[in-house]
Amino acid sequence: MSDEDLEQIARRTLAHYESRADAFWEGTRDHDVSQNIVALLGALGSDRPQRILDLGCGPGRDLRRLRDLGHEAVGLDGSPSFVRMARAHSGCEVLQQDLLELDLPDASFDGVFANASLFHVPLRALPRVLRELFAALRPGGALFSSNPRGGGEEGWNGERYGVWHDLEPWRAFVTGAGFMELDHYYRPPGLPRAQQPWLATLWRRP
Repeated sequence: MSDEDLEQIARRTLAHYESRADAFWEGTRDHDVSQNIVALLGALGSDRPQRILDLGCGPGRDLRRLRDLGHEAVGLDGSPSFVRMARAHSGCEVLQQDLLELDLPDASFDGVFANASLFHVPLRALPRVLRELFAALRPGGALFSSNPRGGGEEGWNGERYGVWHDLEPWRAFVTGAGFMELDHYYRPPGLPRAQQPWLATLWRRP
């Protein structure tokens, strides 16, 4: 996969979200991902406010929740409409950046919350993106990620590009970037594994 291919993937996927920003907000604003937020905050293990990057924050649902819990939440999204919406819905700082072209200061976050975002990163670019997130975390910081499960399939689903990860290959990618595994679980909770399409994983920067 060439650099031009990566650029096309990012451009086409972001165009999909940009054209459906309002519908996406209406369709996801009431989704309950409190289990994932609790997992990240538990890994951070401090009563003080944490500086948390909501990676691929979309219209700002989880960003606002993190802010309401007393944390310094910073959003990041590549869709201009999502950035505007997230700022309006949360009142937080929101960076407009493509996941494939991150520009984050080193050691600037206590946590990264990547809920349904990193699966958009093609396998060719994934090691680099994970290393960039590792560098953006302070030592001892935590990364939460939730991705749709699969057998490593990569490609287009309509106008969105994605990778469907299973635990072992995903573990190899993330530990290869330097992270230490803390936990993993499947969502939604309380259902048979066949009815849990999401793999949630939690990692620490040593």
